[in-house]
Amino acid sequence: MAVHPSKFDWPKRYEQLAEKSTHPLIKHFYQSTISNGSLPISEVPLVALDFETTGLNFDKDDIVSVGLVPFNVRRIFCKHSQHWVVQPRQKLAEESIVIHGITHSEVSEAPDFTSIMEPLLDALQGKLIVVHFAPIERHFLFQALKARLGEGLEFAVIDTLELERRALKAKQGLLGRLLNTKLGSVRLADSRSRYSLPVYQNHNALNDAIATAELLQAQIAYHYRPDTPLSELIV
Repeated sequence: MAVHPSKFDWPKRYEQLAEKSTHPLIKHFYQSTISNGSLPISEVPLVALDFETTGLNFDKDDIVSVGLVPFNVRRIFCKHSQHWVVQPRQKLAEESIVIHGITHSEVSEAPDFTSIMEPLLDALQGKLIVVHFAPIERHFLFQALKARLGEGLEFAVIDTLELERRALKAKQGLLGRLLNTKLGSVRLADSRSRYSLPVYQNHNALNDAIATAELLQAQIAYHYRPDTPLSELIV
């Protein structure tokens, strides 16, 4: 997979990707992206995205379920949320079933990821994607599309895990860094607990997407401003 450029290069990168893209779905995504780093976060339509997978090796594992919900810094639009279970290209490992609760019988009756590519990209285009731990969604979506279309997808994100790490480092301060004090967990549930957000069932793609959207709203309220430009948030 291509190395993602710095956040300041995304407008130029999207132009390059749109020019060389050959698949209409992917080309249209690049042409409709939000990449203007000077836009304030309060004016940007967002979509939280989460995958459950058969494992963490994006070269051999595959997506099992997808959850997403559109939102902005003030509201979460749950009625427009979407959740799909899809059939992976390899057998589910027992340990992954324990984590996400999706069973062999469920995936055996589910469609291939191909069937949701169009509605998924339709739901993502024109919005800035928000995730918790960017490598999962970036790598797995790239590989899933490349395996089926011969072309992967690159995209800018706001990563709530990275924002939480920044906040913890700021709280740690210079003395804490000198003393090498621990930052604390940046897992989704642990990050949410710092803002007194409710506890949800983990490892359900839609639950985690909604949880990520709520977490970003809290992070913006506590550590940023509604007029914070995207360039300070995207990676």
